[in-house]
Amino acid sequence: MLSKSQARAFFLGGTVVTFLIFIGLTIYSFQPKNDQTNHGQIDAKVVRGKEIWEANNCMGCHTILGEGAYYAPELTKVIERRGEGYVKAVLQSPIPWGPRGRKMVKYEMNNEDTEAVIAYLKWIGNIDLNGFERVVSPLAKDKE
Repeated sequence: MLSKSQARAFFLGGTVVTFLIFIGLTIYSFQPKNDQTNHGQIDAKVVRGKEIWEANNCMGCHTILGEGAYYAPELTKVIERRGEGYVKAVLQSPIPWGPRGRKMVKYEMNNEDTEAVIAYLKWIGNIDLNGFERVVSPLAKDKE
């Protein structure tokens, strides 16, 4: 059993050590060589694609990087999996897209907006995922 002074010393010592580890990891994570976001590749088209993604509430059905709803397929690496032509066809389809009983809204996007969304999905697909090929919920695996 620790005395009061020993418990206080143990608590303060543990707090200082934990704080120093936290500061060290923070400094390490801010070093440029550890950046995995590929933020240098963001251009106006990628920003426009993100705006379209948000305006149409795509995350209400889809997920990106594991965030969003699990109704529709995960889209982090959709360009790599399906290709630009497939994504373009879905976004410009004049009829609601309905594979496997689920219906996607018909957006009938023009070429400029479609290219912006594809640029955004390409940018997302190039984020370093630390070796994970896809970020998919176990609930969504059968929905693709």
